[in-house]
Amino acid sequence: MVNTSLRELREVPATWSIPRIQEALHTTLQGDGPALAFAPSQFKSVDSNIAIVIPTSGSSGAPKEVALTACAVQASATASHRFLGAKAGQIWSLLLPTNHIAGVNVLARAIELGTTLGEKNFDYTSIVPTQLFRALNEEGDLFRSLQNAQAVLVGGAAVDSQLLQRAKESGINVVTSYGMSEMCGGCVYNGQLLDGVELEIRDGNRIALRGPMQAREYLGSTHPLADEAGWFLTNDAGQFEAGKLTVFGRIDDQIISGGEKISLSAIDGFLNKMYQNTFMSCAIADLEWGEQLCLASSGELDREEVSNALRGNFGNHAVPKLFLERVQLPFTSIGKPDRLTLSRKFEMIRP
Repeated sequence: MVNTSLRELREVPATWSIPRIQEALHTTLQGDGPALAFAPSQFKSVDSNIAIVIPTSGSSGAPKEVALTACAVQASATASHRFLGAKAGQIWSLLLPTNHIAGVNVLARAIELGTTLGEKNFDYTSIVPTQLFRALNEEGDLFRSLQNAQAVLVGGAAVDSQLLQRAKESGINVVTSYGMSEMCGGCVYNGQLLDGVELEIRDGNRIALRGPMQAREYLGSTHPLADEAGWFLTNDAGQFEAGKLTVFGRIDDQIISGGEKISLSAIDGFLNKMYQNTFMSCAIADLEWGEQLCLASSGELDREEVSNALRGNFGNHAVPKLFLERVQLPFTSIGKPDRLTLSRKFEMIRP
């Protein structure tokens, strides 16, 4: 029998304090009160099984509303704590915005441990690579708090190996986290599947996932979130060997320029390891090339040197057609490259 009962969906006001949001989430996860939308939603009600709605978007920028049940959120928190060895009474710190699943997860984990959130003194937290980088460079209060934490989850974007080594040498116990809103955030820690998570590597090394923390649907979408067997097909490529997942990068960051495939994340990763500047690549439509590879840098760059380095490592097709230097590179609030915004900057300067 199909469940046709509905539940009110209420947007979390920007004026609410974090303790109030945590209290409302606790009530929602217990099955009382309305479901909570952590960003503006076009919907006023959802299926009675839905507890929270999280916004997400791919590289195309097309927004989606991911609907999660209370069981999914609680399964995610339980699996995370089991991996970390967390115990009741231990403290989480919220260092991420609550309009992302990683921020909501911190609240849910604190609820499961029966505690409120900590600020400077805490056992666990979740951050993005940008926050880790700044903490290591500034060596202020956050740096010392991360040193004293039992574990620091780092996710939202790929973490550079040199950054991880610096954190380790500084006494910070980093646990890399891989996941997405559709899997209620991180479901793979340090390359290992959390309890209940299943993984398949499909054609093209594409990662497919399923598990008890999986989202139920995209609200209002005619496209199912999972296939008939319950698998969520991600936009990431990787390999799974000896019980450990290695993520290569996003499939949907791949462009075709002059008939040749180019991975934007591979371009960025290569240059960011070679130079002190931060680099970000993107593409714009072009009649001749199909897509033009464009490259931006936070500082000055030697265009000939960078072009030769890319040519030598990837081939002639990886030489950028347009450059921008000394620009503020756009990132999302959780630290992912905002290539859509960057491409608009290049559209404005194209000849």
